[in-house]
Amino acid sequence: MRTRSSELTVGIFVIVAAIALFFLAMKVSGLLGSNYGDTYTLTAQFNNVNGLKPRAKITISGVTIGRVTDIHLDPKTLQAEVVLEIDSNVKTIDDDAYAMVATNGILGEKYLKIVPGAGEKYYKAGDRITQTQGSMDIEDLINKFITGNAGANKTASATPAVQAQPDGFAEGF
Repeated sequence: MRTRSSELTVGIFVIVAAIALFFLAMKVSGLLGSNYGDTYTLTAQFNNVNGLKPRAKITISGVTIGRVTDIHLDPKTLQAEVVLEIDSNVKTIDDDAYAMVATNGILGEKYLKIVPGAGEKYYKAGDRITQTQGSMDIEDLINKFITGNAGANKTASATPAVQAQPDGFAEGF
């Protein structure tokens, strides 16, 4: 009888621990709803959001202030439109602030970083952040380095013309 009650106690403990672990994992991953009470939305358009996903965090000065709720293609501009859910306690995002897609570490997760400005007006619910900076792809950087296209603004007229002189010296230097 004693073994049966101890087995039952251990079984109940394991089930409760499994349920608690499940809810903790869901809360940490952001799948169990928002960590914020009231929120408002902003939108921003980017030329490249490679690697950014819905539920990615939004930070100002390293502090998480919201989450990305949706990413879709704007059919008119053919740019990625990102919908941001911002905590309503953060009411002072300057209208000259800019949003950029950043990476946690070298190969870490992508998130949105808002760099504050110095404006006197602030974004309100439904506004669009106009100044954005898209994602930098490490593959593109490596490809530019390998192919020698690091200076994309190079033109043929940028190098001086060298003309051979009859005496063997080059002119133009």
